[in-house]
Amino acid sequence: MKDMNRLKILFFLLIFFLSAFAYSLPNGFGKVQLGMSVDAVKEALKNDRQFGYRGDRDVSLSPSDGQTLIETDATYSSFSYLDRCWFQFADGKLYVITINLDSSKIDHYSVFSKLCEKYGNPNDINPKKSLWKDGNVMMSLEKPLTLKYVDQKVFDSRQESSSIEKTYGEKNRETFLEGL
Repeated sequence: MKDMNRLKILFFLLIFFLSAFAYSLPNGFGKVQLGMSVDAVKEALKNDRQFGYRGDRDVSLSPSDGQTLIETDATYSSFSYLDRCWFQFADGKLYVITINLDSSKIDHYSVFSKLCEKYGNPNDINPKKSLWKDGNVMMSLEKPLTLKYVDQKVFDSRQESSSIEKTYGEKNRETFLEGL
């Protein structure tokens, strides 16, 4: 009987560990991975024509906070399923990848179904977006057809350090919702 209980425990542990690995979210799209440096992302974009990267003219720097943004446009690439893409950096490391998919070549339901098949049901779903989280990465599929990868730890730390006060409209909205 003890051996049978041990086997059951081992079986459940094995299933637990296998499911944990089966549902870990991707750390980026293609060769572009969260945490990469600006130069490494530029190199990865140059080597993957589906992004439509044209070089340094696609890179901008925000003078107010020193953040780098790379924007690409693949709308003229006949073989790409991508449309426009944005790569946001904090402290020189990629922390947000935003990919607009070409709705003339692929649909929301197909992407959503494939993501559910690969990563399970979303942690959160609403009419605007579906969100998957694994503690390290937040991946969302937003309407109409945007795929987003976010380094959750960097995002959370930036949210905590943000001292932006809510606008009057935001406060008014919250007051209204509280009154329901």
